[in-house]
Amino acid sequence: MAKQSADKSESVDKADFEAALGELEKIVETLESGELSLADSLDRFKRGVSLSKRCHQLIDEARQSVEILSDPDDEGSAAADASPGR
Repeated sequence: MAKQSADKSESVDKADFEAALGELEKIVETLESGELSLADSLDRFKRGVSLSKRCHQLIDEARQSVEILSDPDDEGSAAADASPGR
């Protein structure tokens, strides 16, 4: 069982945004159905929290990339390359 848990957390770490969000949406639907036992609900909730954290991490990374690429003061950024007068 510990291996299964480790496999799940590893898959969260490697999940892309769309996969993590899709799985999170399915978990929410399942939890909202009210058909799971308390133990199963708790397991799904924990998985959902991990997926949510992964989504936030990926969004933060994307935001940082956009900020770096659009910095007009940085000679190597896309914004500097597209600015008039260059």
